[in-house]
Amino acid sequence: MARLNLWRWAVLGLAGLYFLVPLAASVVFTVDVPGQGVTLDAYTQIFSTGGFGSSLLLSLELAAATIAVVLLLMVPAMVALRLGSPRLRPVVEVVCSLPLVVPPIAFVAGVGTVLKWGPEHLSRTPLFQTFVAIQDPGFPVVLVLAYVVMALPFVYRALDAGLRSVDVGTLVEAARSCGAGWPQALIRAVLPNLRGALLNASFLTLALVLGEFTVAQLLGFQPFAVWIVNVSGSQAQLSVAVSVLSLLVTWALLLVLAGFGGRTRPTPRG
Repeated sequence: MARLNLWRWAVLGLAGLYFLVPLAASVVFTVDVPGQGVTLDAYTQIFSTGGFGSSLLLSLELAAATIAVVLLLMVPAMVALRLGSPRLRPVVEVVCSLPLVVPPIAFVAGVGTVLKWGPEHLSRTPLFQTFVAIQDPGFPVVLVLAYVVMALPFVYRALDAGLRSVDVGTLVEAARSCGAGWPQALIRAVLPNLRGALLNASFLTLALVLGEFTVAQLLGFQPFAVWIVNVSGSQAQLSVAVSVLSLLVTWALLLVLAGFGGRTRPTPRG
């Protein structure tokens, strides 16, 4: 037993070094300026650099919209799949896993082709304005649609794990026997028991949107990840400082998520 505990601590120590050493090196790079010593100028300049606020706000808006859309699509579909058509589960699993197989560069190439084809062939139809609207730089809806597809594998896994841990059929039947309709049964009986799964799916989607670069860059938009890369071309210390700050924010969100997901209501005893 002592030897097993020793190996556990050794593995944890190596894993900690693997993650903390690059982070520490990045922090030293941002605060150690040759000829000036230790300074926090790289971090104080973040909030005054052009494009920081707008790009971060855009990424957060895209993340919120993506989370809302993907959950509205997947939660009813997963519940209906578990209640009415469990044999279709392998088919849905394969379809939701396809974004992991298709490289992002191929995916965005297909999206770009459609966006170029649409205005050329639909210029005299009402759909032309739709193609223009979804590419608005202020809020590119096309990125939300792309991120929903890319988030499907992670959301599916999180929701599937949550649904496996509860008896959805019994919950729905109990709610229906009390006079609740299907939407009310889903909202009041099923969703409260999927809080952890919903939080996990939301966090994974948030992390994906905040860190996604390829699709946004090739489509010509500038959310937070693209802004970081553009800044790194001229201000290396500033870009690393922004990356460190975004990583710390992501970790903080993960801790908050773990705190909310770990809270469970006490089971009443009769």
